[in-house]
Amino acid sequence: MQPAQENKMGVMPITPLVLSMSFPIMLSMLVQALYNVVDSLFVAHYSHKALTAVALAFPMQSLVIALSVGTSIGVNSLVSRKLGAKDQAGANKAAGNSIVLAVLGWAFFAILALFFTKPFFTFFTDDPELIKMGTQYLFVCLFLSLGIFVDINNERILQSTGDTVRPMIIQFSGAITNIILDPIMIFGLFGFPRLGILGAAIATVVGQHVAALLSIYYVRKNKEITITKEDFKLDKRIVKDIYIVGVPSIFMQAIGTLLTTSLNKILIAFGTDAVAVFGIYFRLQSFIFMPIFGLNSGMIPIIGYNYGARKPKRIMKTINVGIVIALIIMAIGFALFTFMPHILLRWFNASGEMLAIGVVALRRLSMCFLMAGVSIALSALFQGMGNGYYSLIISITRQLVFLLPAAYFLGRFFGLDALWYSFFIAEFSAFFLSLLFFSRIHRNHIKPLLKAAL
Repeated sequence: MQPAQENKMGVMPITPLVLSMSFPIMLSMLVQALYNVVDSLFVAHYSHKALTAVALAFPMQSLVIALSVGTSIGVNSLVSRKLGAKDQAGANKAAGNSIVLAVLGWAFFAILALFFTKPFFTFFTDDPELIKMGTQYLFVCLFLSLGIFVDINNERILQSTGDTVRPMIIQFSGAITNIILDPIMIFGLFGFPRLGILGAAIATVVGQHVAALLSIYYVRKNKEITITKEDFKLDKRIVKDIYIVGVPSIFMQAIGTLLTTSLNKILIAFGTDAVAVFGIYFRLQSFIFMPIFGLNSGMIPIIGYNYGARKPKRIMKTINVGIVIALIIMAIGFALFTFMPHILLRWFNASGEMLAIGVVALRRLSMCFLMAGVSIALSALFQGMGNGYYSLIISITRQLVFLLPAAYFLGRFFGLDALWYSFFIAEFSAFFLSLLFFSRIHRNHIKPLLKAAL
């Protein structure tokens, strides 16, 4: 008989468990990708210059995501491990501390918004219209980012307990709000003033705060975690445990911000259309990568729980199932980007010049999708078992050691079309390191557990 108190992550068959844990997150992230794309679609039809401004602002928005998601990944891993080890008080304390960390993260970006938004855009261009549009958009997204910090944190708390349906509902609430408000605020429908790119920013943060309020309600209703006032008091050991896993993820995504900023600086030398195409690519590839990251988020608590419960066979089965799912999704993405680039680009009202750049870019950038799928699936093992620094090493190698130098070299000496091959070069390095670190973890941690279980 299954013990009544046993969490499903320790007893449910792995394939349906991975699907049930991951699918709602994958669906919610697809919705997240949808409203990111819809945001850009509406902005593109407002003006191409506005689309370029949003593309230039993207790295700073990614920095918000880096801190919020990175911290929450640490929370997800720690809470699930505490639950697996039957440490209820520790799980509650970790969840309470994470909410305080989320508020502190927002405060940092609110201060950043006051002093850094305009200098950020003047780094790229001296076009006063582009600077004005970008500054308006980015200031709102940073200064009013409390919603996204609270939302993402609370979703990960719920996921760490095995609840993936409510995070999906939360994502839907924010996405639908944003999608509805976007055309109203950008184009001034139903008597609302025509706000342009500022309207896009307002619609985004309103959607984030709607999701945050719903996430607070669901966390309070969750039966696996009970947060009291005492749990909000920061505990050095808890914070350290969160960031042992979280910091590598934060740096991974922060490095992505540095990379995107640097690539935009390289690309703008080829014209604003090249920057706009790169921005479009990021929106489009989110349809493919967001579900994989959702799969990753669903796998982390399963791996963390079973590592805490010392069930190595379930860990390995989770990884195998995750890799298969990731490869299927990436194969679909590769086919779409290779055979339908014109259709994808025309969604964004692409000009003839943007089509000429974008068709080549999408086909060459998608060449690395299959390798990326395996790397992302394996990163769930690193993070779920508390070895997030492996993911950091992979990210640094991929983006700073290979991608950025290769992009600069290929772009300068062989032109824009050749620049896109730098992504394949970088992804191959990440794939190789992922396999190397997986072998190390299997040898040093999983094999001993397998022997102990005999």
